[in-house]
Amino acid sequence: MDKRYFSDKLVKWYEQNKRDLPWRATTDPYKIWLSEIILQQTRVNQGLPYYLKFVDKYPNVSALASASQQEVLRLWQGLGYYSRARNLHECAQQVVDKHGSCFPANYQALKQLKGVGDYTAAAIASIAYGESVAVVDGNVFRVLSRVFGIEAPIDTSAGKKKFTELANEVIDPNKPDLHNQALMEFGALHCTPKNPRCEECIFESGCFAAQREMQDLLPVKLRSTAVRVRYFYYFVVKKGNSYLMKKRTEKDIWQGLFDFFMLEEPKPTKIEKLIERFNAINCLQFQTGDFVISDNYKHILSHQIIHAKFIFLKAVSNNFLKEPFAFYTAKKIEELPKPVLISRFLSDFQLLS
Repeated sequence: MDKRYFSDKLVKWYEQNKRDLPWRATTDPYKIWLSEIILQQTRVNQGLPYYLKFVDKYPNVSALASASQQEVLRLWQGLGYYSRARNLHECAQQVVDKHGSCFPANYQALKQLKGVGDYTAAAIASIAYGESVAVVDGNVFRVLSRVFGIEAPIDTSAGKKKFTELANEVIDPNKPDLHNQALMEFGALHCTPKNPRCEECIFESGCFAAQREMQDLLPVKLRSTAVRVRYFYYFVVKKGNSYLMKKRTEKDIWQGLFDFFMLEEPKPTKIEKLIERFNAINCLQFQTGDFVISDNYKHILSHQIIHAKFIFLKAVSNNFLKEPFAFYTAKKIEELPKPVLISRFLSDFQLLS
């Protein structure tokens, strides 16, 4: 494939096939940054409603910075990867406090912001400020590896460097914004991971992978991340019309979100042993008959599978009234940021109605 014409053909395809998305109708770095953070590891159709909600509630970076972390997490609820939301909030405060509410106007300075890596910085710099710097993500790896026959593994430092160099070679310095958006869109809509539309591809005649039927082999990835299986046992403690919950503060999944008292076990565990642990931790004397246990809830995260059961406590003791636990009314729980797993359970058992 001739590198000289790659960008021209790509941009022409983009102008004819691009999706009508709100962040493409602006050069506002705040809105571009917001869309990029939301769309990390999230499909467009899932992320679009969240983008619209955030722009409506926080129309500029100052408004977002002024919000509480709990408000931001609540609005983010359901998108997953909650560290993105915490970084989003911290980054907004950083822009306000250190940059006078204006996003830095170049790639290197943007990379100093919380949660802004090479890809996001390149997207903002090229689209908002016209800087000729290439974006490199999964879509870009896939298109470049197939079209130009790059077999360097994308999950190695050497491979990433090779792709970054190539991406910056083929970018049109006069149209970096259109080029980057076109490349991402082409990978998302046309040169897809499975069943790419090769028979109607603008690069079909010169595509390395298409000519050799290597579409399923490129890009090359060496490592596969092991899936961690976890077993959560939640104790649902009720007092009047309130439930015992706490904010997750440990450096683990769902940091900053609220859930119930929980015991994690390395494998499925009998309720008798769970009650023994529960009693020992809380200095209580509950028996098996004092509990009702739910069916298993399976919750799949990236590289983790969680099996959860919810154990209803029929009686309550004031011994539970200690930090970080507190009783929350159904109305207050509705307002709290919660993992999707907890929201599913609350909905299934109609505990907030």
